[in-house]
Amino acid sequence: MGAHRVAVTGIGVVSALGNNLEEFFRSLAEARSGVRRLPDEVTLGSGVQVGALATWDPAAHFKGPEAGSLDRVSQFALTAAGQALAASGLVATDPGAAGRNRIGVYWGTGMGGAHTLDGAYKSVYGKNDFRLRPLSVVMAMNNAAGSNVAVKWGLRGPFANFSTACSSSAMAIGEAMHAIRSGRADAMVAGGSEALLTPGMLAAWQALRTLSPADANDPAASCKPFDTRRGGLVLGEGAAALVLEEESHARARGARILAFITGYGNTCDATHLSKPDREGQVRAMTQALRESGLQPDAIGYINAHGTATIVGDVVECEAIKAVFGDAAMRIPVSSTKSMHGHLLGGAGAIEMAAALMPFTDGVIPPTANLEQPDPACAVRHVPLKALRGEIPRAVMSNSFAFGGSNVVLIAQRT
Repeated sequence: MGAHRVAVTGIGVVSALGNNLEEFFRSLAEARSGVRRLPDEVTLGSGVQVGALATWDPAAHFKGPEAGSLDRVSQFALTAAGQALAASGLVATDPGAAGRNRIGVYWGTGMGGAHTLDGAYKSVYGKNDFRLRPLSVVMAMNNAAGSNVAVKWGLRGPFANFSTACSSSAMAIGEAMHAIRSGRADAMVAGGSEALLTPGMLAAWQALRTLSPADANDPAASCKPFDTRRGGLVLGEGAAALVLEEESHARARGARILAFITGYGNTCDATHLSKPDREGQVRAMTQALRESGLQPDAIGYINAHGTATIVGDVVECEAIKAVFGDAAMRIPVSSTKSMHGHLLGGAGAIEMAAALMPFTDGVIPPTANLEQPDPACAVRHVPLKALRGEIPRAVMSNSFAFGGSNVVLIAQRT
């Protein structure tokens, strides 16, 4: 791998915690949950009770009929990418065709245009109406979100769409970092989006028996990673985008550098499609550390995958202890899924954004609702309240997916 360092120069977020980075960070710092009871028109007969639904008005972000030609997943992607690009200033002054030939898009999503598919199924199977919207295919395809980002800003560099379930957008960021380090691009828009809160998708997830029921006292507290009372994950929706840029390219134009992405681990369990494997996670964390050139005790915060499933949380904590040894009880660990829900393909990107919060705001986000830590998950938790005053040298973000895909990212402060 080349010597090019890869800087983060912009971040954008759409989530149940707010539709920009400032609102997102503020909600995390206040341990505010975006989980709530889902409306009846979303759940129908699925049996799912809660989710992290974004407050979203397409008309506030898109003009005229534009929103009607975009699935919700692409609307989220375009909004988050637009925020990240604006924050970075990368295309504020048009670099021209040659410059945009060196800027690419790597995007991740698990389910793609789920709303478009759900609408088509309702029409065909529910109403026996086969007159579907002419744009149904290009709205529903998994690469639509990333392609729309590239088209919107004329980004003609490397393009790829990743769909590896819960690791999709983390993989997009890692591979984008490699594209820049190898010299194939000067900058990349990397991230992911998910918008799967539809009756059909919820019914499928409910059948898998991995979703948490609503908390009887407070639906907002339904997601409880690492807690003895945890009962499963809570699905969410949204998007996050990072502008990644080769360091000298960023400095030449006077860009503000927020962090450097320095490590990327990518492994496959190759054991089971839904059961997590400790050794696969260990290999991914070890790979990321090796590439970053850091010793384990250099990591000062871990944004855990932390889905709040009975088995998954224990396996991840065991993997962390296997990699970090005694340092596992000194490194703060939290799961922000307790607040923004599980974005599946968008999870890795939004959690990488959360992991950078200590660098930009001096705050390590907490695990909300963690009142009774499970002894089987013995790491240094950040329960209930954000941790202030500890500014880490480096942070790690874990994304472990169905299919056995493990992706780990490491970022260092400037």
